[in-house]
Amino acid sequence: MSKLILGLVAGAVLGCLDGLSAWFTPEVRDQMLSIVIGSTFKGLLTGLAAGWVAKKWNSMTAAVLVGLGVGLALSYAVAALGDDAGNHYYLQIVLPGSILGLIVGFASQRFGRGSPRTA
Repeated sequence: MSKLILGLVAGAVLGCLDGLSAWFTPEVRDQMLSIVIGSTFKGLLTGLAAGWVAKKWNSMTAAVLVGLGVGLALSYAVAALGDDAGNHYYLQIVLPGSILGLIVGFASQRFGRGSPRTA
């Protein structure tokens, strides 16, 4: 599987799992559908960025740092929005989003297949 596609798939799967973990916060159980959809979309964007960098530069450090940075930025933006009651849940949103970015960046670079180069 190419690095870009692997990043997209891994990001979507991990994003969905991240969203489903919101079940353990009882205050937001009534918003589960939107949380799962939003987390999956964040994972897709993070996977797209990390996979693209992994394909473009073939650098583990770059892929992991881009995955971390995009995951952190997107998660922080979502946490800053808050919920209807004014709660922000920074730790519960930013920490898993950052870890997702690290994992997706690593997986894209380590397990993705690079495109063959022509001379």
